[in-house]
Amino acid sequence: MKIVKAEIRGVHLPLQSPFVISYATFHYMPSIIVKLETDNGITGWGEAVPDEHVTGESFFGTIEILRHVLLPKVMGKNPFQIEEIHHMMNQTITANPAAKAAIDIACYDLMGKASDLPVYDLIGGRAHTELTYPKVLSIDEPEAMAEKAREAIASGFQSLKLKVGSDYRLDVKRIQAVREAVGGEVPIRVDANLGWHSYSTAIQAMKQLERFHLSWIEQPIRLGDIDGLAQLKRQSTIPIMADESIQTGEQLIDMIKKEAVDKINIKLMKSGGIFPAIHIAKAAEYAGIDCQIGSMVESSIGSAAGYHTAISRKNITSTELTGPLLFSQDIGDLHYEVPFVHLNEKPGLGLIINEETLQELTVIHAEVH
Repeated sequence: MKIVKAEIRGVHLPLQSPFVISYATFHYMPSIIVKLETDNGITGWGEAVPDEHVTGESFFGTIEILRHVLLPKVMGKNPFQIEEIHHMMNQTITANPAAKAAIDIACYDLMGKASDLPVYDLIGGRAHTELTYPKVLSIDEPEAMAEKAREAIASGFQSLKLKVGSDYRLDVKRIQAVREAVGGEVPIRVDANLGWHSYSTAIQAMKQLERFHLSWIEQPIRLGDIDGLAQLKRQSTIPIMADESIQTGEQLIDMIKKEAVDKINIKLMKSGGIFPAIHIAKAAEYAGIDCQIGSMVESSIGSAAGYHTAISRKNITSTELTGPLLFSQDIGDLHYEVPFVHLNEKPGLGLIINEETLQELTVIHAEVH
């Protein structure tokens, strides 16, 4: 089996309402869908959601790298040779993990369909019986976030994730309002998305937040400040999760040496796909660090790939792949039922792609042979 054709579609996935985090406001999500075809007629789907603030990749830049740099190298390759494919991609161009993730995910979809197995059975089988996800609340006024939190719990969600990262004093008021709205038993995790910048600001916020019994605080300070994370971990009782600062295995090793974090958030768009994500999770397991599979707000394709990865590893204990729930139109049929996501036993990613919707949302299209 050899890959003989690739199709690239840059799409704008429409959001039901703006998605607001510390460093950006999104009115739609720019995504890149890759379709790989083999000489025996099998089709595999992958996705890249680049983020300039995290991986340094842009929407149009990623399309051009896929079109002219990476996908031509994949032509003629057997998707089962995933180790060799990743080695080739890394030798061809450094970084660009979202672009590489699109190819990786499509290869796993091909492998699953060729072997008549779901992706999770290719990478270890089901290590969990079910997967849950929190209600993610983007940044808003304290009263508005509190009301949305009440509505989420009433609709069946069992946990909440709060986006913060502006003025830390207002962030404390946001978190306090939500805690008072839902009571003391609902698990609440907080994500500052780099927004508190420095140790000195973050520690002031975290000391005030200890009384709210948070599950963890994610990436409170700037990207790459592993020493600052370690200092926060020593000074606060709230568990620390790294996100933007953990993209590679080398960064994880540094965090382990410095005892900088309690948890890490693995995203396929940061790691380069399923194959490297599994390696990062395994290394974290040896160090006693729990993992989460998070999201760059992908469609059903990237989200399903993340859930297949998560269900196959014991130390991946939480997931946050809720992109399809935020879109007014999606291109796949990943099945959510609050607060669970259900992976079926169909081969590959287990998705049916609506190619009419994909065509409708396409803003740029290219092919590679």
